[in-house]
Amino acid sequence: MYKAFASPVRIVSGEGSIQEVPSIVESFEAKRIMVFADPGVVEAGIVQKLEDQLAGAGLEYKIYSELVPEPALEVGNKALQTLRDFNADFVIGIGGGSSLDIAKAVAVLSKNDGNVEDYLNLTGQKELKEKGIPKVLIPTTSGTGAEVTDISVFSLEDTKDAITNVKLLADAAVVDPELTYTLPPHITASTGVDALTHAVESFVSVNATPLTEALAFDAIQRISANIRTAVWNGKDIQARQNMAWGSMVAGLSFYNAGVGGVHALAYPLGGLFKIPHGVSNAALLPYIFDHIWPSSIDKMARMAQALDVNTEHLNKREAAIAAVNELKNIVDEVGIPSTLDQFGIEEKDIETLAQNAIKQTRLLAPSPKPYTLDDIRGRYKAAFHGEFKYI
Repeated sequence: MYKAFASPVRIVSGEGSIQEVPSIVESFEAKRIMVFADPGVVEAGIVQKLEDQLAGAGLEYKIYSELVPEPALEVGNKALQTLRDFNADFVIGIGGGSSLDIAKAVAVLSKNDGNVEDYLNLTGQKELKEKGIPKVLIPTTSGTGAEVTDISVFSLEDTKDAITNVKLLADAAVVDPELTYTLPPHITASTGVDALTHAVESFVSVNATPLTEALAFDAIQRISANIRTAVWNGKDIQARQNMAWGSMVAGLSFYNAGVGGVHALAYPLGGLFKIPHGVSNAALLPYIFDHIWPSSIDKMARMAQALDVNTEHLNKREAAIAAVNELKNIVDEVGIPSTLDQFGIEEKDIETLAQNAIKQTRLLAPSPKPYTLDDIRGRYKAAFHGEFKYI
């Protein structure tokens, strides 16, 4: 059986790589550029760096910043209509994952009929026919990997859904770690654990290949070794650079191998309680791996090595459990709450969460251990009470 590996056509990375954006735009002979950026990135002065590059090259552009984290359908549809009205022939997305998700979705939908809801995985009735207009994606966090995936996530009333199609892949991804240097600790923590989750879930995925495993292993090493420093000493340039690279390669890995139970159970948390995606992942991460590690002992033992756990005197079972414990340590040490009750969730909410999570078949499928509805209830209960079976 063969497997393909997909990625953006062009990836530009390293300090100062934002300077390459004008040449990328000009290679498409674009005339009218729409830039999608969340307000925080505009206020932080990060978008100004992009504007300086575009204006210096004499390019016509418009900034659209009416975006929010965890965007609802109406946010996406308003952005889509604005893009159509502007008649843009090129899109740039700059910011966190939500901004990049909006940018790639509307760039494609601008040349297809209908709105965002028509193309959602779980409920949409239409199929994308046209590629849309070219797009460049520029992350300003080290976490989502959205710049190298074809996934665009939207919040619904009590869960989340996504558009996933290869047409959403960026024509170019520009990963400039300088744009992350001013991230505050709480965002560095949540996005960083999000990236780590991508790496560890894709590493154990049933769809993993030697290529995705190699990328995931590198990402686990880089992120776990640098996330604490990046959170608590954000001026450490080397830590920021390693986080930016680790996030990107984790994105390449999980885009091709898939994620798993952490993401499937995190979607309802974000939808129902509006908990940021990275925080939802972090709150669930050790509890999910406490459940699945017996189904992936060999890989979990290797993961312990990537996490820099001393496994010299441990057998594979002990090393796997030690890896789970280290995941818990990371979440605790970057300051993210580790039980669901700390988010205002009540135990009576678990049934609704579980019923929504079991519908996330795309996300559950790559797990090395299949999930029943009872399994999902059990994982939410464990995360609510802070209970572990093995550590």
